[in-house]
Amino acid sequence: MVLLKEEFSYVQLFSDFLSIITISLCFILKVPQILNILKVKSTTGMNMIGLLMELSSYTIMLSYNFRNGYAILTYLEYPIILVQELILILCVLYYNKQLGLYSFLGSGLYFTIFFGFLSGIIPRELLTFLVPFCTPVGASSKVVQLLTILKSKNSECISILTWFISAFTNLTRVFTIFVDSADVTLLLNFIVNVTLSTSIMIAAYYYKPKPKKSED
Repeated sequence: MVLLKEEFSYVQLFSDFLSIITISLCFILKVPQILNILKVKSTTGMNMIGLLMELSSYTIMLSYNFRNGYAILTYLEYPIILVQELILILCVLYYNKQLGLYSFLGSGLYFTIFFGFLSGIIPRELLTFLVPFCTPVGASSKVVQLLTILKSKNSECISILTWFISAFTNLTRVFTIFVDSADVTLLLNFIVNVTLSTSIMIAAYYYKPKPKKSED
């Protein structure tokens, strides 16, 4: 019995260690992508619909974890990624020349709903209903992004590092969620995301424009 308790404590310790690594990496998850767009001043290969779907998925998952009182270390990456996602969307809107009245109205609506989720104004039952949709929505956002790269055959502004970090952190979350709550919905979400993030990383590497050789 004592050995089982010791083994569990070691597993929990390792899970917490992975959580810290995951959260640390999430501080820079979208940064390479943002910097890459600022560098090339182009959004070729980026898909706005995919970004908005990803944003909605992150928002619901953060709200669900928060309202259910799960251990903060198991989902702290969500608010960190959320801030970066908003900056990324702002960059894409700017370079697509889409900043205007509609984008500001949309952002106002988003923050109002987000506040309602976190504050409890919107019933938790609605979040419980929405969470299962996060897996197909989050997966669809990545599928849309992957198809955009495959269609354009150009991943100039896509950061390979961002998608590598995404795949790695989702993989670590499979383990930490299993240890902490074994929430089947959350586990399925992360397993699907590992697969798709890896696929985008490979596609981005394959279609990355090769540097032109200088002529002698």
